Amino acid sequence: MSRWRVAVLASYAASGIAFATWVSRLPAIRDGLNLTPGGIGLLLMCMTVASFISISASGLIVLRLGPKLTSWIGSCMVGAGLVTVGVGASLAGSPLVVAAGLVVLGLGTASWNTASNVEGAALERSLERHIMPHLHGAFSLGTVAAAGFGAWAAAVHMPVFWHFLISGVVVTTAVITAGFSFRAEKTPATSSSTIRSGETDTFQDPSTGPLPIITPESQNSSLRSDASQGAPPLDSKRLVALAWRDRRTLLIGVLVLGLALAEGAAGDWVALALADGYGQSDAAGAVGYGLFVTFMTIGRFAGTSIRDRFGRVVVMRWCSATAVVGLALFVFSPVPWLAFVALAVWGLGASLGFPVGMSAAADDPVHAAARVSVVSTIGYGAFLCGPPLLGLLAEHFGILHSLLAPLVLLVVSFFLAPLAGQQKAKSVHSGDAR
Repeated sequence: MSRWRVAVLASYAASGIAFATWVSRLPAIRDGLNLTPGGIGLLLMCMTVASFISISASGLIVLRLGPKLTSWIGSCMVGAGLVTVGVGASLAGSPLVVAAGLVVLGLGTASWNTASNVEGAALERSLERHIMPHLHGAFSLGTVAAAGFGAWAAAVHMPVFWHFLISGVVVTTAVITAGFSFRAEKTPATSSSTIRSGETDTFQDPSTGPLPIITPESQNSSLRSDASQGAPPLDSKRLVALAWRDRRTLLIGVLVLGLALAEGAAGDWVALALADGYGQSDAAGAVGYGLFVTFMTIGRFAGTSIRDRFGRVVVMRWCSATAVVGLALFVFSPVPWLAFVALAVWGLGASLGFPVGMSAAADDPVHAAARVSVVSTIGYGAFLCGPPLLGLLAEHFGILHSLLAPLVLLVVSFFLAPLAGQQKAKSVHSGDAR
């Protein structure tokens, strides 16, 4: 079990390294290619479109290939994408090459992240306690490490190519090695897996017994069993279709959307906002992003005990409100040092939205993979589509004031927080009635 947990933590951390690597050098890429905020937005849109295509198909991909193979393929694509972006930024000096690299990066990242969430949900149920915030905390640790390396690389003027080549090799090697210890596909469907918690919004139905861990192999076995008993079998396409028709799943996606956009906006625009809005250096911009992810990491590792004590609903409301305060303070800060304080508050607010949302989507293990893919699609849609659109707003209102746009969705997330409470698992065919 410990090897499995370490492997999943490594996969999440590698994803954080990949993300923070290119985000921390955005100012250098912008300066090297002489791009405007709108130009940066268009480059990010290339990654967004690719990621959205990948995340939309991620449920089917993970159900067909399994989390391990999906993670392997996705991480290899991410490594190749980083190297391509480095070539375009440092060697070719071509926005088109950078755009091509971001497309490959987006295609690999989205499906890999869904696979990690499915593997993490299986691990969480197997351990019988909430660890999803810790897993996403590992992602944040990866971003902290990569942001620190990025700040150093910017300070010593390391070419983007060499920086991205090193990071790409580290990411791909880590995930391929970790994948050999993944166990979600080998976990039998009859394994006991009821998560223990003292919170008031959890469910536990003694009459039904422990919930099974559902994985691609065990799910297929379950479907074959349904068919043998006369019930119409549900293939992976049917499960995904049912998930898209499930009202609670869709609203959880909207709930996650606001907090994901707050996190994504920070990732793509904080370094540039500090450089352009507050006159800070490129290295200081990378340090600012590092501060944001550091406090997001603190929030995620403290999140398990906080979540178990107060419940998902309180946590989601606290996150939404805190993110609003931090983001608004960052935009309207009269002095640079206060903007750095605001980044810490903003990071704490953005810390638990995604992991708690993934746990909420995975409540019913029978539908976990399909519903996680739906919530991931909506959440990553905001995470990925929002920042490029903010770039277009920045052309007219400036980078700092364009960051006010996520506030509206954060308010929506605050009022949708009650949907994060756990619900009873239902049968595999329950979605037909919805």
